[in-house]
Amino acid sequence: MSQPGTLLVVSAHAADFVWRSGGAIALHSAQGWKVRVLCLTFGERGESARLWKEGKSLEDIKSVRRFEAEQAAAILGAEIRFFDVGDYPIDVTPELRNDLVQEIRENRPNIILTHTFVDPYNADHPRTAELVREARILAQAHGYPSEHPPIGAPQLYSFEPHQPEQCQFRVDLLLDITSVFEKSGRLWNACKRKNICGCTTPTWRNVVACKRGAIPGRTSCTRRPINAFSHRSEVRLYEACHCNGRPTTEQRSC
Repeated sequence: MSQPGTLLVVSAHAADFVWRSGGAIALHSAQGWKVRVLCLTFGERGESARLWKEGKSLEDIKSVRRFEAEQAAAILGAEIRFFDVGDYPIDVTPELRNDLVQEIRENRPNIILTHTFVDPYNADHPRTAELVREARILAQAHGYPSEHPPIGAPQLYSFEPHQPEQCQFRVDLLLDITSVFEKSGRLWNACKRKNICGCTTPTWRNVVACKRGAIPGRTSCTRRPINAFSHRSEVRLYEACHCNGRPTTEQRSC
């Protein structure tokens, strides 16, 4: 990995950044990068079914999801901010768009990581991706009102969705996350009771599947997790990304 920079991860829901890009976050943080996670929502309405079934109120659910995400970010080595704009659906307002532009300008990321632009099963994900792309463009405009100067052109990457074939996801970058995979166990200890990743048992298969973005038991996720194969005595783990544009030499080395 090249000189440390800033990685900005934009997550539609509070759990998305954990099981879609946890390896990338931990790896960059370990290499000295500043990592900042922006959660647009807590996933309180559409991705907290168990908590609703337990009879918890909306505010209780938000509190639980905030606590989980804060724990996860701390373990992975990232800063975190919650916008709390409400999910299912996420409504992109001028205020939200401007807040994201100001975040990008202030933090000046080298790389932005977010959702795919296609997801037929969750409208919040492509909506977030489109919002990030537009905010990135606006953050480059010299005439856009801000106390922070315009940015250059940070590379925009998509992390792997849990149904890559359905989301037209193409892998063109693999990150070797073997060196930071031990953090997954700490994540499970911190979050397994709260169902942050939709799994209840921290088995090897579940942990690896969550790292790849394929949760066992969820719709259409019947394929085996195959993010790492090597010699029997050595297993290496990889996390996939898609580059929305041509990566620079520096970014290809990540």
